[in-house]
Amino acid sequence: MEAVKPYKSKFSYSYALGAFPTYELLKFRPEWVLEVYVHSTYTDAEKLKGLCDGAGVKLCVNDKAIARLSDKENVYVIGVYEKKLLPIDKDKNHLMLVNPGNMGNVGTIIRTALAFGIHDIAIISPGVDVHNPKVVRGSMGAIFHMNISYFEDFKSYSDLYCQGRDADERRCFSFMLTANERLTADKAPKSKLFTLIFGNEAAGLPAEYAKWSTPVLIPQSDEVDSLNLTVAAGIGMYVFTCLKKD
Repeated sequence: MEAVKPYKSKFSYSYALGAFPTYELLKFRPEWVLEVYVHSTYTDAEKLKGLCDGAGVKLCVNDKAIARLSDKENVYVIGVYEKKLLPIDKDKNHLMLVNPGNMGNVGTIIRTALAFGIHDIAIISPGVDVHNPKVVRGSMGAIFHMNISYFEDFKSYSDLYCQGRDADERRCFSFMLTANERLTADKAPKSKLFTLIFGNEAAGLPAEYAKWSTPVLIPQSDEVDSLNLTVAAGIGMYVFTCLKKD
């Protein structure tokens, strides 16, 4: 490894900040790992060493590297890994994020998606760098379970994953405040495969998404203008994956 430097998107590698994200990295993507740094005061070093040995990864005690790379005091382990993006599976359910701008939100959504069994995420550019350490830490390592692909626009995604299928085989559902169809526990739309689409934290989805997909609305009080993106995504994924639809 070259000299330790704070993360930049142009790097070919990134950092998993914290013990749990690093454990997830070692368990699920050991072939990506370049090196692991551990602080001299870390109390579970034997467990970490066992994982590193099993993956054939070098473990280095390096307090200075951890201090330089971490902006939090409670980071004692850092996994250095090669950045890779795995293509999303055409035969699985998808989550789509359109121009997401908040790294913490994206990390939380990735973790929530994994909790609901969704492993494939499409991001419409421009959007946050999912390998930024803030996203990785926000996901608590869930990103290492995921297939994530970036697309220039919705058409680029649709041409690959929607065209050539029966109308009901994959349906796209856009979460929009202007939608007429209310998403409730007893009235969730059906389809063999689905793509749930969520917009930018500030601007929401562009109006044209209503033409390209089925708009749905999460009912809410009129005392707030909208739900937080991570909350809305969590509700949407719960309804579509966990609730029985007769």
